[in-house]
Amino acid sequence: MFFLYILKSTQYNRNYTGVTNNVENRLMVHNSGGSKSTKPWRPWIVVYTEQSSTLSEAKKREWFLKCTPQGGKEKRKILEKAGIPAPL
Repeated sequence: MFFLYILKSTQYNRNYTGVTNNVENRLMVHNSGGSKSTKPWRPWIVVYTEQSSTLSEAKKREWFLKCTPQGGKEKRKILEKAGIPAPL
């Protein structure tokens, strides 16, 4: 089982989208500074997870949300549902 996850920085107007097979452990890595791409904006909280049966499926979904206009709109809707305003 694999998960697409979206994190929100509790101190900055930042979010991060990634894929893992263990969301709790991955969150600990992000919050301990073990991820170069998220270290400056710690601490993080999980605001969304989505389960996939394969790594390939999860990565395709991640790519869609990060790299396509339609995915960007969908990601904004996900964040708004989580109570996070879209960045300007």
